[in-house]
Amino acid sequence: MLALLGLLGLTLLLSLSTATALQEATPTPTAASGDSMGGMDMSDATGGLTTADLAPLAMALYNSEMVFFIHTEASDPGVAQALTEMMGPDVLTVPSLAEIPTELLGNVYVFTNGIEGDGPLGYQPDVFDSIPGDEAYTPLRAISLVTWQDEAAARELMSVEEILAAEEAGEVTVEQPGVVVNMPILIWPDDQHR
Repeated sequence: MLALLGLLGLTLLLSLSTATALQEATPTPTAASGDSMGGMDMSDATGGLTTADLAPLAMALYNSEMVFFIHTEASDPGVAQALTEMMGPDVLTVPSLAEIPTELLGNVYVFTNGIEGDGPLGYQPDVFDSIPGDEAYTPLRAISLVTWQDEAAARELMSVEEILAAEEAGEVTVEQPGVVVNMPILIWPDDQHR
C-alpha cells in the first residue's frame, strides 16, 4: 500500500512539473503591429504576407443566391493569366486538369455578352451548378461560355435552370471550350462554415 501511495505521489509530481514546464515554454500572446492573429504576430509564419497578397474572393450565383470563391489553378495558360490579372495573385497553370473526366467536374457558366456586371468577362456574375454540401459538389469546374443570341434581349440569369431554359428557347448558346479551373467555394448560402 505504501508503494502504491509513493507511485501516485511520484506521478502527481511528474504531472505538475511537466505542466509547469509547458506553461513556461508556451509564449504569451502579445499585441503585435502589422499582421496578427488573435494578438500573436503571424508575420514569421506567413512569410510576411498580408491579406492583400492572398487570393481575393470573387462573387458568383447559385440558385439566385450569392456564393464567394477563389481561383487557384486553371488548365489553360491564357485563362490562368487572365484570372491572375483580374484578381491576383498568380493563378497556376496545371494542364493536367483538362484531362479529368467530365463526370468528375462541376460546371461554371461564364457570360460572354449581355448584362454588364462583375463577371470575369465584364458581364453578369458566373453561375455555379453546385455548392459544398451538395452530393455533386467539386471545386474543379469546366467552364461553360454563355452567349446571348440577341444582346438587346439579355437579362440576368440567376441559376443553371434559367440558363438551360434560355438555351432550350434559343436565347443563348452554351459552349464548353475544354478549360478546367479549380474554384473552391468558401462562402455559400446557409453556410455553417463561417
